[in-house]
Amino acid sequence: MAFFKKYGVLLGALGFSTLGNWIYLIALNLSVWHLTNSPAAVAGIYIVGPVARIISSFFAGSIIDRQNKKKLMIISDIVRGIIVCIMPLITSIWLIYVLIFLANIASSFFGPSSTYVITKLVKDDDKQRFNALNSTLGSGSFMIGPALAGAIIAVSNTSVAMWVNGFTFFACAWAISLLPTIEEDDAKKRQMITLQMIRTDFQQVWAFIKSRPALFKFLAVYTSALMIAFALDSQEMTFLKDVLATSDTMYGIVVSVAGVGAIVGGIAATAFVNKLSLKTYIGLGFLLTILSYTLFYASPTLIFAIITFIALGFFMAFSNSGYATIYQKTIPPTLMGRFGSSLNLLQSVAQIIFTLLIGMFAEWYSLQHVAVLFALVALILALYLYWHLIRNMDQIQKGDVL
Repeated sequence: MAFFKKYGVLLGALGFSTLGNWIYLIALNLSVWHLTNSPAAVAGIYIVGPVARIISSFFAGSIIDRQNKKKLMIISDIVRGIIVCIMPLITSIWLIYVLIFLANIASSFFGPSSTYVITKLVKDDDKQRFNALNSTLGSGSFMIGPALAGAIIAVSNTSVAMWVNGFTFFACAWAISLLPTIEEDDAKKRQMITLQMIRTDFQQVWAFIKSRPALFKFLAVYTSALMIAFALDSQEMTFLKDVLATSDTMYGIVVSVAGVGAIVGGIAATAFVNKLSLKTYIGLGFLLTILSYTLFYASPTLIFAIITFIALGFFMAFSNSGYATIYQKTIPPTLMGRFGSSLNLLQSVAQIIFTLLIGMFAEWYSLQHVAVLFALVALILALYLYWHLIRNMDQIQKGDVL
C-alpha cells in the first residue's frame, strides 16, 4: 500500500493517457476505413505519425530539457484532447491527416517528459517494480481501450468513441497536475532556443552515445526489430479483415483479447520483479514478443490469431518493463529530453521506411507472406539481442565495450 500511496497518482495519470491512445487508435482506424475503404489510407495513419515525430524531434528535445516537464505533459494532453474531440467533425481525409500530425507533435513532448518525471519521482530500488506496474496498467488499457472502443462503437459510432477518448486525455492532464513539483534548473528555462543550440544538443547526444558503445549497439538492434514490429501494426487491421475476414466488432474484440494476456503478463512481471533478472525481462521477453508477432501473421485461422495475440500481450509486458528500466538507469536525466527526441527521430525514420516497404510489397504479393517475412527478420534481430547483447548487460549499463 505504501508503494501505491507514493506512486498511485503518477501511475493513474500514465494509465489514463495509455487508455486514451488505444481508444483513439481503434476508433481512428475504423473511421478512416469507413471514410475511404482503402488499406493505403489506413496505412497512412502509421506514416503521418512518424513524419510528425521526425519533424518535432529536431526541436522537441531542446525544449523539453529546458522547460518544466510536468507542465509540458499537461499541455500535451490538453492539446491532444482538443484535437481528438474535433476529429469526428472532419470528413476530409487530408484534414484528418493534418490533425493526426498535430496530435503526434504534442505526443512527442509527452513521452520524454514522462520518462524524466518517472526517473526523478521513482526511487532506483522501486524502478523495475514501478515499470512492471506501469506496464500492467498499459496492458489493462490495451484490453479495456479496444473493448471500450468496440462497445461504444457497437451502441453508437466512432465519433462518440473519439469524444470519450478526448475525456481520457483531459483526465490525464488533471492527474498530472496533482504530482509533486520537480525542481529544475531555472537558468535553462530562460535560454532562447536557437539553431546553434539545437545543433550543439545533437552533438552532445552523439558524444554521449559514442562513449557508450555497448548501449549504442543494444539500442540499434532493439530499435530495428521494434520498428519492424510497429510497421507490421499498420497491416494488422487489414490482415484481420481481408485475410481472416473479421467484422468491425470482432476486430475490436480480437485486439482487446490481447489485453487479457497483457494484464496477466503485467501482473506476472510485477510478481517476479525480485525473482527474474533484468536480462530475462528485456531479452527473453522481447524475443518471445517478436515470435508472437511472427506467429500472428502466420495464423491460418482466427482462433490461432487470437491465441498468438494473447501471447503477444503477455510477453510484451515483460519486454516493456525491462526496456524502461534499462533506459531510466542508463540515460542521464539532464539529457533525457534530447536523447529521447534523437532516438524518436531515428525510430520514426525506420518506421516509415519499414511501413512503406511492407505496404509496397503487400500490394505486389500476398500480405500474409510479406508480413511473415518481415517478422522473421525482426525475430533474427531479437535472437541476436538475447544471445549476445543481453548476456553483456553489465557492459551496457556501465558503458564498457562489448
